[in-house]
Amino acid sequence: MSDNHAWVMGLHAVKSALQQAEGAEELLVDSKRRDGRIKEIVGLAETAGIPCHRIPGKVLDQRVHMENHQGVALRVRQRQTQDEPYLRALLKRLEEPPFLLILDGVQDPHNLGACLRSADGAGVDAVVAPRDRSVSLTPTVRKVASGAAETVPFIQVSNLARTLKWLKGEGVWLIGTAGEATQTLYETDLCGALAIVMGGEGKGLRRLTREQCDLLVKLPMAGNVESLNVSVASGIALYEAVRQRGSF
Repeated sequence: MSDNHAWVMGLHAVKSALQQAEGAEELLVDSKRRDGRIKEIVGLAETAGIPCHRIPGKVLDQRVHMENHQGVALRVRQRQTQDEPYLRALLKRLEEPPFLLILDGVQDPHNLGACLRSADGAGVDAVVAPRDRSVSLTPTVRKVASGAAETVPFIQVSNLARTLKWLKGEGVWLIGTAGEATQTLYETDLCGALAIVMGGEGKGLRRLTREQCDLLVKLPMAGNVESLNVSVASGIALYEAVRQRGSF
């Protein structure tokens, strides 16, 4: 597999990717799988004119390096991780106020994949993360994202604090999340040019990231658990912004 291609694996992820069709090049199916879900996926591939090959399960294992493929894998031209110039160009061409998700050091590929999926559903313009100490677009990320890794720009920057400072200069309101904040998410205006800033697993927002935020807010917690998983918290915050902005 070249650097320009990746495998999308798993029934749901492959179906979502085929429904978009863009960048899909080849579908591999375990020859023993003949159930309804596989037939639906094969039908989508045929409709889109994408070659479909039925091969033994062991051969499929070898092609995708033993990943958990659920009997189906789709080869796609992968969307590359973008950088600072891409972010600047993106903001210039947007016709609506920007809506961004900033992830400060998310390292678990399952969390990043889930964040990308929520970002896609909420209509986020891009997800931004630091290049260091953060997971990139791995096959696991793409699988969990269920096609969102191919639709939502994922931008990794060399200096997150500097990028946040630049965004503020562009008029983007930076709302960070922290458990010790006094104001809740639901008391906060999330309309206009906005970036929701989420901390990574464990330590949350780093000091320099906190300092760049215009406001820190918290998600109210009624039970004994102190915080939510970053992907869950991101989904809640994004959809509260969607509700306020009347995006749908």
